[in-house]
Amino acid sequence: MPTYMDLELTKAAYKLMHDLVKVKKGESVLITVDSISDFRVSEEIAKISEALGAKVMLAWHSTPVGYGKLTVPYLPEPLIACADKTDIWIEMNDQWLLYSPMWDAAVSNGRTRQIMLGGLGIERIVRCLGNIDLDVQKNFQDTLTAMTQKAKRGRITNAAGTDISFEMDPKRTVANEMLYDTPGAHFLIGQIGWCPHEETINGTLAFDGTFSGGGEAELGRLEQPIVFTMDKGRVSEIKGGWQADTLRKYLKSLDDDGMYLAAHACYGCNPGAKLEGCTAEDERVWGATQWGFGHQGGCYSKDGKPRHANSHIDGVCLDSSVWLDDKLILDKGVFVDPTLAELAKKLGK
Repeated sequence: MPTYMDLELTKAAYKLMHDLVKVKKGESVLITVDSISDFRVSEEIAKISEALGAKVMLAWHSTPVGYGKLTVPYLPEPLIACADKTDIWIEMNDQWLLYSPMWDAAVSNGRTRQIMLGGLGIERIVRCLGNIDLDVQKNFQDTLTAMTQKAKRGRITNAAGTDISFEMDPKRTVANEMLYDTPGAHFLIGQIGWCPHEETINGTLAFDGTFSGGGEAELGRLEQPIVFTMDKGRVSEIKGGWQADTLRKYLKSLDDDGMYLAAHACYGCNPGAKLEGCTAEDERVWGATQWGFGHQGGCYSKDGKPRHANSHIDGVCLDSSVWLDDKLILDKGVFVDPTLAELAKKLGK
């Protein structure tokens, strides 16, 4: 019997596996999903993968508490053992296995394509993938990635109080989250990420969208900004209301100095994304910027190797303004560079 958004979900799953992952006949596909996630999305991805000729395993498992390394005590040993033995790993977990030791092993083995889509329910994957014109989106992201890769320095502000400056590290790749057909770490389209030279990151980050850290630090939409003071890439002070207090206590409980280090910065540029408290979607809200702290994936590090920490946290700064080498490309959430502005119109923004 047909159920809610069946056809739209099938279209999104097909675009994921056929157009982005480019799954080949005979490849192994592992789909992981914890018990609090929308199972129908994972089931549809499994069906499409099977139809495209893949060998499929759908792993539905207990929900961990927290992200990254903190998930390990909650995971069954067979799941940990198989994650780096597959060609393709689609992660649908609400509580991420991202940045865990098993994730590090999978994304660095030269074989596995790991695609992190954690927490995407039916409406979200349809909005943020199924309904997107992938050709125009790719053109937009390729253009913005090239601009960022060429820049030597940057500055980001927003109305909540963000004013952060940094220098780019030319040795690091700017990660363009669009195609998933190569080994390594991949994320939902509509995000471009990088890590500046850490010791040059100075100023204020005022997160006024959502904040995510898993477990007690899964704060969702913020009632008032959480404000980080950044000194040479390290959080030196956290201010705000009760949510900031919760985060401060949580970080202290982890007893890991690495949790205070900047891990990456990102643009949000998915025309279908809404701010709803799902990090995979929130980070891609159009015109937002996002910063992560703690465990750093090799895709963002200066030497291609992970920088370990017990977990990872992410915050979203809405309606950002961005300067690259003193040129304003994003003004209060609106892309004003002429080339980007024209492509944004084609995407409905």
